[in-house]
Amino acid sequence: MSDRPHRVVVAEPIAPTAVKWLRERVHVDEVDARSAPDALASLLERAHALVVRTYTRVDAALLASAPLLRVVGRAGVGIDNIDQSACAARRVQVVHTPGANADAVAEYVIALMLDALRPRPDVAGALSRAAWSDLRADSVAARELNERVVGVLGLGAVGSRVARLCNAFGCKTLYHDLRVIPTEQRYGAAPTTFARLLSAADVLTVHVDNRPGNRMLLDACALSALKPDALLINTSRGFVVDEQALAALLRARPEMRAALDVHEVEPVSPTSPLLELPNARLLPHIGAATKRAHLRMSQQAVEKVWRALQQPASDGG
Repeated sequence: MSDRPHRVVVAEPIAPTAVKWLRERVHVDEVDARSAPDALASLLERAHALVVRTYTRVDAALLASAPLLRVVGRAGVGIDNIDQSACAARRVQVVHTPGANADAVAEYVIALMLDALRPRPDVAGALSRAAWSDLRADSVAARELNERVVGVLGLGAVGSRVARLCNAFGCKTLYHDLRVIPTEQRYGAAPTTFARLLSAADVLTVHVDNRPGNRMLLDACALSALKPDALLINTSRGFVVDEQALAALLRARPEMRAALDVHEVEPVSPTSPLLELPNARLLPHIGAATKRAHLRMSQQAVEKVWRALQQPASDGG
């Protein structure tokens, strides 16, 4: 009998060191689920575990092709692409890696703030003294970051780190969260209501989870409560923001800006109303794109999958 009775399918690229670690303990099959869906379905027939990242949809149809599946591991924080109810019905455990990319996303949020609020033009060639003076004059920021009110919507793993960094900059920081956050985990941020957060924030950065109640949380009504020159940053989930309403507001308020790293449809649809708007910056979902974050997410995911496989199998699969 094989000393590696468990078979794990890795359906999206993860850190090679994590795959190596896993291969030392189980049989591993790697496949690109997006380009080879038939190959994935074939491998799932014998798989006891599945490791995914962002784009593999784990739903009832996928589960039906995996009769032996016991655990799904998501190398990442959100589990929006995993149907938890369908997994529960099949007694398939779902594990993920909250906090593994929090530092990377938090520093990314600060970078987006500075990109939007502090002009930093490059000198592409030799300039006349007049052009040099004009460039410098055009680069004067309206206010320093420490003069801004930063609103953090969701003070979890990422939001709390953003609050800590904003505190270091000397910002006044407000937050709204459904949970009561202990004082020592607020990093100087003050709690407030959702309505007050929207109206008071010069910068609103969004860090909420994938619960159904957060869908279109920032709808037309909520967005209209923002300051006319507010900066909206979303690195959480695309479905949190009503893109149609945001596009209309950005057209009506040229001084307002938005930086969106996540989108309702990814890749961004050619019909997105936000495309071509000069005050909308659309980014390709790279908030966690550091080698350290990728390694931590990958390693934590495979370790959690391995531990789940060491537990006695349930009657459900």
